[in-house]
Amino acid sequence: MTLSLGLYRAATGLLEPLAPAVLAGRARKGREDPARIAERLGRAEVVRPDGPLVWLHGASVGESLSILPLVERLRAERPEVTVLVTSGTTTSAALLAKRLPVGAIHQYVPVDAPGAARRFIARWKPSLAVFVESELWPNLLLEAKAAGTRLALVSAKLSDRSFASWKKRPDAARQLLSGFDLILAQDDRAHERFEALGGQVAGEADLKFGAAPLPTVASDVSFDRPPLLIASTHPGEDEIALDAIAALPDRPPVILAPRHVERGPAIVELAKARGLSANLRSQSREPADILVADTLGEMGLWFRLAGTSVIAGSLVEGIGGHNPLEAARLDCPAISGPFVDNWTSAFAGLEAADGVVMTSPEALRDAIAADLADPQAAKARAARARTYVDARDAEARAGLSRILELVP
Repeated sequence: MTLSLGLYRAATGLLEPLAPAVLAGRARKGREDPARIAERLGRAEVVRPDGPLVWLHGASVGESLSILPLVERLRAERPEVTVLVTSGTTTSAALLAKRLPVGAIHQYVPVDAPGAARRFIARWKPSLAVFVESELWPNLLLEAKAAGTRLALVSAKLSDRSFASWKKRPDAARQLLSGFDLILAQDDRAHERFEALGGQVAGEADLKFGAAPLPTVASDVSFDRPPLLIASTHPGEDEIALDAIAALPDRPPVILAPRHVERGPAIVELAKARGLSANLRSQSREPADILVADTLGEMGLWFRLAGTSVIAGSLVEGIGGHNPLEAARLDCPAISGPFVDNWTSAFAGLEAADGVVMTSPEALRDAIAADLADPQAAKARAARARTYVDARDAEARAGLSRILELVP
């Protein structure tokens, strides 16, 4: 073991007795789940099922979302394998509680201290551990490797700060990276950085890509022209979108789909306050300015019908944006606000391909009006987005296959 890794393990071992108090303090501030602090110490109440287990780790919401296609493929192709997903934030835990398929288990990742890491690995005995993006926790990695766990690092990336830090400890970086059986970089830049640190990079794959297009259902609604879709709004965004719609000089039919369908009646009232007629999809088929899509499982239909779309979650800070790839896969032009922290790499790639319009909330009306005024240009932008996403999806699916090859 290199000196720097040895010092790290010694230091974290000395500090580990303080972990319960630190975690309790974080829980009082809402940063930890007080009922599940034991998981952060490597202890779990959940019983480990018999048979092989694959452990997938994503630090926060964005990484957790990117894991879901791999979880679904594992459950479909290897149903005998237990899937354990860990994350480190309460928001990611809440999301995964809703999104993980039946049979998958969520736990909070343990703090990176020798005892907690050892307890976690001994408890779960993973056959394969898959880390997403830049999660390089020395104690967890070394304990897993010592237990015979195969290791994969996928969608791998390093920030400028992390790269500079690891360059100062090249022996430690080389030792950690040499433990991985598979490294798939997020892009060319990440590929070069990991190889510069001594990692053997097998290719590129971003797990945010690779999903199938959203399914559609038979349509029982009709519009006299392609509608505008406002997709997956949160509180505070409905007002921004409705103000933009009310100010359009040539207003098309509008489908407004809230992220949480129970908010439908409140959105109807917001629309009426702006002089717009509105109906709930679940209650009426009568024509109106706004169709509030308070039903589940129809987003694929809405993207297929729409002439252009606004990907919400991006119009106010603190949400992090929603998936722009769903629109691209269904040839729907997309507009987004600026707050897309959870989907930074996807939006960056789409922008580079001239496949998305990024705008401020204040300029949303103008961005929508431009698409309505020139639908051919909007469709050309959607085609560029589809070309970009198709290529990245193929890379990601190939990467998923490489990961599945490591499953015993």
